[in-house]
Amino acid sequence: MGRIICAGLGPGDPDLMSRRAERAVRGASDIAYFRKKGRFGQARRIVEGMLASDVCEHAMEYPVTTEIPFDSPDYIRLLATFYDDWAARLTALAQSRDVVVLCEGDPFFYGSFMHLYVRLRERLEIEVIPGITGMTGCWTATGEPMTWGDDVMSVLMGSMSEDQLVTHMQGADALVVMKTGRNLPKIKRALARAGRLAQAWLVERGTMTDQRIARLIETEDHDCPYFAIVLVHGHGRRPERVEAAQ
Repeated sequence: MGRIICAGLGPGDPDLMSRRAERAVRGASDIAYFRKKGRFGQARRIVEGMLASDVCEHAMEYPVTTEIPFDSPDYIRLLATFYDDWAARLTALAQSRDVVVLCEGDPFFYGSFMHLYVRLRERLEIEVIPGITGMTGCWTATGEPMTWGDDVMSVLMGSMSEDQLVTHMQGADALVVMKTGRNLPKIKRALARAGRLAQAWLVERGTMTDQRIARLIETEDHDCPYFAIVLVHGHGRRPERVEAAQ
């Protein structure tokens, strides 16, 4: 009986993978990874050049991404069927060998693997290898500390309603907004209403070779890829620098 090993790959730069994740990837006989239909897949791209020459690849292609609303009955039904199907396939594969599932960022932080995990944990032995989150890579790329002292940080989804975003934005010191993309105009409006737009940054493809960092207020609404995060840094309690006595 084999295992399912989910390797958290980190924010995008292969050098930011853990040693344990890299060992799992390089030693894998079978790998599985999520991707949009017709795309290479970001997780697969991160491990390019690391795989054994005879590795067997299993591309788990989403049946739908942003074509229909994520909270619609059709979306929920299609995704549930997709995860059920792949849980069954991975169970069959792992009867005789380990299968490494690739996951960007950290598998337990908004990762798609979580939906497989809850379906598989009663059937198989599962090892989850944590990874650096995408947001960590993005705020480090800005060169500014994200939180100070007793700052409160909120992680928000751009898919939330504008009013919900405003409420959370007004109540936190530091902000991370994920799932930007087509939600960017709504996120901008919410930040403006909360009085936070001037302090916001947009980080696209953080830690990757084509990384881009810009003040959100200076960006175009339509110019936002899937791998992008909006950040507002905290400015809480911090010791002031004490000058040496003259």
